[in-house]
Amino acid sequence: MPAEYASFDILESFMKDVFIKVGVPQEDAAVCAEILIESDKRGIDSHGVGRFKPIYIDRIKDGIQNPITNFEVVKDHLATAVVDGHDGMGHVIGKKSMQMAIDKAKKHGLGMVVVRNSTHYGIAGYYATMAANEDMIGVTGTNARPSIAPTFGIDNMLGTNPLTFGIPTDEVFPFVLDCATSVSQRGKIEHYDRINKKMPEGWVIKRNGKSETNPAKALVGLTQDTCALAPLGGLGEDTAGYKGYGYATVVEILSAALQQGQYLKALNGFDANGKKVPYHLGHFFIAMDINAFVEPELFKKTTGDILRELRASAKAPGRSRIFTAGEKEYHAWLDRKDTGVPLNDSLRKSLNSLAVEYKLDNYRF
Repeated sequence: MPAEYASFDILESFMKDVFIKVGVPQEDAAVCAEILIESDKRGIDSHGVGRFKPIYIDRIKDGIQNPITNFEVVKDHLATAVVDGHDGMGHVIGKKSMQMAIDKAKKHGLGMVVVRNSTHYGIAGYYATMAANEDMIGVTGTNARPSIAPTFGIDNMLGTNPLTFGIPTDEVFPFVLDCATSVSQRGKIEHYDRINKKMPEGWVIKRNGKSETNPAKALVGLTQDTCALAPLGGLGEDTAGYKGYGYATVVEILSAALQQGQYLKALNGFDANGKKVPYHLGHFFIAMDINAFVEPELFKKTTGDILRELRASAKAPGRSRIFTAGEKEYHAWLDRKDTGVPLNDSLRKSLNSLAVEYKLDNYRF
């Protein structure tokens, strides 16, 4: 294997072992590592091993995320439930919550679980795919630390707030639409910073209304509220940025109001004195049993036909291919299954520093 790559199995095992070292129970550590490596398998480098140290390990060490997850069901009513995650591991909370929604959908046709006081749960597509794998339609969303400015605003008020769908088809991969409601997201900016790549104009705006294209400066500005992400559609109304702003607001409401959780600036991770505090994120998970509407194979055939017709439609000049959601991630898996995850120098150093710090001598990257 080329030196610039690391296998999925080795990275997953490494992340699990480090999670255990910082106090995450073994079973939960396995769940967290599994969901993180799934992001890299799908080619979503913004949410995989690159975020392992800064988003999870460092937050546990800072005392703002609990390694032991207290998953408390505070309200349970037939097809619905409310969960308090007590600032535990978001991956564990997310997987248990979606499984609860799936189990409820098997009994009642629909299931919805909402969560308060959680933490970053990785790629939302993982949970939507859980439902798709059970012949269900899965929907999930989460709020996040403030990043997006509302249309005509410059304050970073809303999180990147993905609204994510997983839908089974008769093809070898499900339809999975997993994207932020901003033009880009912090994870991608972090990735650009790691590879020292300039950002496009229009991703991040400064308080003077001009674009910030330096990813390092943008990350600082997002934390200090001197920069904000543009909503999906871009700035102002000319390119319909109000649509992304609106959808981000929908996700914020569903991640806070039903479960009576935190929202907007309360999710910035700092108290009035600038001290780091837990993020108290909210999520929602919906599962819809296709069998309650139609025979699943018929549904999947129709869905597959829709996707195939879209891909077969006329191509724009200079373009040879049209994609549908989930297709590129499937091809990323095919490309990476034998090579593993590409590691740049910055990420390699981060992982090796953890291996040394926690005396995991059998790992070097």
